[in-house]
Amino acid sequence: MYRSLSLLFLLLLINVGCRTLSEYDVDSGSVIAFSPASSEQYIGSPSIAKLPNGKYIASHDFFGPKATLRQTEVYYSVDDGISWEKISELDGQYWSSLFYHQGHLFIMGTSEQYGYCVIRRSDDEGKTWTEPKDSLTGILLGDSEYHTAPMPTVIHDGRIWRAMEERNPPEKWGVNFLSFVISAPDDADLLKASSWQTTNRLRYNQEWEGKAWLEGNVVVTPIGGIENILRCAVDKDEIGELACVINISLDGKKAEYDSTKGFIVFPGGSKKFSIRYDEKSQLYWSLSNYIPKEYEGNDPSQTRNTLALISSPDLKSWKANKIILQNSDVKHIGYQYVDWLFEDEDIISVVRAAYPERDGTQAHRAHDANHMLFLRIEEFRN
Repeated sequence: MYRSLSLLFLLLLINVGCRTLSEYDVDSGSVIAFSPASSEQYIGSPSIAKLPNGKYIASHDFFGPKATLRQTEVYYSVDDGISWEKISELDGQYWSSLFYHQGHLFIMGTSEQYGYCVIRRSDDEGKTWTEPKDSLTGILLGDSEYHTAPMPTVIHDGRIWRAMEERNPPEKWGVNFLSFVISAPDDADLLKASSWQTTNRLRYNQEWEGKAWLEGNVVVTPIGGIENILRCAVDKDEIGELACVINISLDGKKAEYDSTKGFIVFPGGSKKFSIRYDEKSQLYWSLSNYIPKEYEGNDPSQTRNTLALISSPDLKSWKANKIILQNSDVKHIGYQYVDWLFEDEDIISVVRAAYPERDGTQAHRAHDANHMLFLRIEEFRN
């Protein structure tokens, strides 16, 4: 049921015929996009959405020494993720997530690395997009530097919710990230800045364990509240992997954090993760870079060689249910930044992967992904 994508890449190395890389597939996955390590443009921010007609839409951006840090590519699949075709390129869109809402496809993130908060809409399944030019057409926050990743949007209590971070002062990575949640009425014009409001911003105390919080997930709690659960960046193995839980008021105006209660043990919590709730199992699920005991002892934030399916009944206690992908090469191989959706009995996902290329060339390091993969996890509740 769960097949390692090692087989996929073995086939890629053997079958070097005339087909393009994105056309190869194995039952459990396919390559959507490829950017060779030699390009020094690495694949980041994988995101996925599903349209009512069954089409899958996926996107990613580029990072690295030779990337412009403001470009996103969009793909679609009409055969359940087996093959993919690029349909658009967006300049001025970065760290973004796709979502379908009120009959429209949207993409939301920043205008560039540490750019403005922006959103675009497509009315033709991702082929063309609106252009964020001002506060009426998609620039939602244009007053500072913003950070995010492909994080979930959540509909709850008549509002649409998403987590982001502000970098203030505008220097360094992580230590100056201020966490907040942005929300709007779920029937509002999402391209208008006036539709949206934000909570207060919260700064990470450098006296706490870890060094930063980022890439927050808005989730609805078992009692109907709103929480923002964030990656807690740690680089020391003895701390363990944690996540931070910030409480958000239902009017979307107030964020509160209690450091005596707000840290939870979270498998893979020092890397990006996305949390979603499944009504059928009544569990919260995530795909994370859990670290099994045999790979402990390295920098937790850079140990990305294992991808695990994890779950929780209450957002507080988490367990690893199943290892989905794993490779022993911690230095060069990573299955990371997974974005995913429920689809009936399955999970469909896109993965930023660092893995050997057809000629055997290694990724520079596990962080520097050269592939974006589509991965289906069949009958995940089992």
